[in-house]
Amino acid sequence: MSTRFVEKCAVIALAFACTAAFAAEHVTNPKASYIDVQQRHAQLAHNTDPRIAKAIASLSFCTKLPEVPAPTGRMIIPPHYLGGGHGPINPAEAPVTRVYGHFETRVTAGMNQWLVTSNKQEAQCAQQQIDAWAQAGALLDYTPKKSSQAWYQVEWTLSAIATSESVLVNEPSLDQAVVKRDIQWMNKVAHQTVEFDKAGKQTNNHHYWRGLAAVSTGVISSDDSLFDWGVGVYKQAINELDQRGAFPQEMARHERAIHYQSFALQPLTPLASFAERQHVPLYEYRSPSGRTIHDAVNFLGSALADPAIIKSYTPETQLLDDGPDFFAFAEFYSHDTDSARMPAPIQKGLEQPTFATRIGGSTTVLAGLVR
Repeated sequence: MSTRFVEKCAVIALAFACTAAFAAEHVTNPKASYIDVQQRHAQLAHNTDPRIAKAIASLSFCTKLPEVPAPTGRMIIPPHYLGGGHGPINPAEAPVTRVYGHFETRVTAGMNQWLVTSNKQEAQCAQQQIDAWAQAGALLDYTPKKSSQAWYQVEWTLSAIATSESVLVNEPSLDQAVVKRDIQWMNKVAHQTVEFDKAGKQTNNHHYWRGLAAVSTGVISSDDSLFDWGVGVYKQAINELDQRGAFPQEMARHERAIHYQSFALQPLTPLASFAERQHVPLYEYRSPSGRTIHDAVNFLGSALADPAIIKSYTPETQLLDDGPDFFAFAEFYSHDTDSARMPAPIQKGLEQPTFATRIGGSTTVLAGLVR
């Protein structure tokens, strides 16, 4: 630390800012995905685990799916719910978002297949699909004020492709000029959504999704500002946990409180895995009140075992989600904890393969423990 820098900090009375500057986190390896890609290649090539085999058998092929053209014009997406943040789902949303789902599915299919088989054509297919949207400048023409759901869609789709790209960059046959162009586009998309976030006050699960989008994009683009901001989002999320391990803003989602406790964990665990691979130990980050992500996972397990504990937050009967993405977060989390210590409902949930395009497709293929 230079004397001049210390004196400057003292003179302008910005000691806090100086401390924060020293604490900023950095990308140390832009090819270090949220998994050890080479190790996973080897594990999958010799897999004997029945659950992982089932997940592999269910994978789609990028090369067998039709190319998904990029949507054009201003992104305007109807709200997910007919009113507020819960209740009946708006039927007008699904037709508009279908194209984003198809895009995420095709990209993650190629990445997953490449991870399992080392098939270069699958990796190239996924990259070409990303590039089609990059060259069209997709995911940039929107404002949260005009369509908050468009903003949410961007954070999810960007998370899907940035996590996928973090794996694909390890395939040397890819056209590096295309890879560079696509990562530059993702970086632009990430900075825009982060700037919208900084201008607002939203700190619920959408904030966490933007954190994952920032960290994953920050890694592949060696962008310390995105990476550091996303790490800060994770810490803020853990700092908000109450004494039981619940995310208070997700508990305010009435009949979907348990669903949103899980949904909040879905971006946070891969975010932590990305950080760990850059030597930032987020899984053990402890809030000023002593909370860690383990408390959030344990609370979810308790709520699944006895939904009545949610009554202290909301009186509604809980709508429990049994989709393949509900326990997807736990595939990454299981690498940082003794699986025998995970709550029994979550262990049971991992008896079947999990899948979530927003965090890379087949999360079992990506990170499922080999038993």
